[in-house]
Amino acid sequence: MKALIKNKYFLATIAFMLLLILNDRNSIIDQYRYQVELNEAKAKHLFYTKEIERLKKEKFELLGDQSKVEKFAREKYFMKRDDESVFIMEKTSEEKE
Repeated sequence: MKALIKNKYFLATIAFMLLLILNDRNSIIDQYRYQVELNEAKAKHLFYTKEIERLKKEKFELLGDQSKVEKFAREKYFMKRDDESVFIMEKTSEEKE
């Protein structure tokens, strides 16, 4: 074992391998970063795909029925008819807890 550690070719090979593993463009550290980035991109893709499907469904429902359009406008944009009054009640910080 001591002869192997003192062998200059063995030491040069180990140094070269460490250099390739840690300092190369495709090093282990970079591969880990790429994998994390890929996982984040896949998660975003899945989120946006689901969001697109949800919005398409909502659009289909809105365009299909006039009463749904009115309900949507009332809930999301607080719109009202001319003869109505709208009261918006928000919870205080004490009620939220």
